[in-house]
Amino acid sequence: MIRINLLPFRAARKQENIRRQVSIYFLSVLCLITLMTYFYLSLSGELADLEGEQRQLKSELDSYAKITREIARIRKRTREIQEKFNVIRELEKQRSGPVRLLEEIATSVPVDRLWLSALTEKDGILTIEGNAMDNDTVALFMTNLEKKKQIKSVDLKTTKLKHFPKYKLNTADFVLTCRTVFHKEKAETSQNKGRSGKRS
Repeated sequence: MIRINLLPFRAARKQENIRRQVSIYFLSVLCLITLMTYFYLSLSGELADLEGEQRQLKSELDSYAKITREIARIRKRTREIQEKFNVIRELEKQRSGPVRLLEEIATSVPVDRLWLSALTEKDGILTIEGNAMDNDTVALFMTNLEKKKQIKSVDLKTTKLKHFPKYKLNTADFVLTCRTVFHKEKAETSQNKGRSGKRS
């Protein structure tokens, strides 16, 4: 009977298995390190790109902030100019308005049949005093006034007939009240102030 000693073979195979396992371990560690290095470099590149993009966006934001400040300055200047223009326009209206009103009153007077003795204006209400040849002339004068742009309404306050026997002549003294466009503007202004006060 032949006996074969297998212990050296088994020991050699065991050592081969250990070497294989150690090789697999080191290969796994190497692969892991390689993957980690790859991901690190990739993430570092992305981080660098993001930082560059952030710097670019910040630079653009700074330029936009300068533009925004310039726009705000221009808008403020525009508002100031518009306010000055509104003041000038209002002053021009107040200067030329009475002139146009007097012109319209003058062109409404029936020639050689009606004469004005007094004109007074307060808060857009115009009071006209005068005398005419008769009541029909006063009515014609009122009709002419109502057709004018500067006058919104005309009311007959008083009228009084006078007789002059010496001259065989009758005259009518009258007092009219007219609501002008200036009265309307002031009323609207007060209404707007009241509305704004209610909202607040």
